Amino acid sequence: MNITNHATNVLLTLHTELSKLPVIFREQVCEECNFSTPTFYRKMRGIDRRVDGRLIPALSNAEKQKIREVGEGVTKALVASIFGDGEK
Repeated sequence: MNITNHATNVLLTLHTELSKLPVIFREQVCEECNFSTPTFYRKMRGIDRRVDGRLIPALSNAEKQKIREVGEGVTKALVASIFGDGEK
């Protein structure tokens, strides 16, 4: 992702990069958490529930942490591609 080329239409370029994010995020989460694509979507729809008074989480704590890390990495990559190396 690099949006610093001013010769192109910045609106088109930015929209294109933003449109790629869901796929990049999903692919990285699937790789890091060892999910298939169907598992990713099934886990995304899941909610924590109670069975016989016990909480059954939709995601494990490790999965939650890894998903947050992937989200942070994808977000940082996008910001870096828009603003360059830390330039805001």
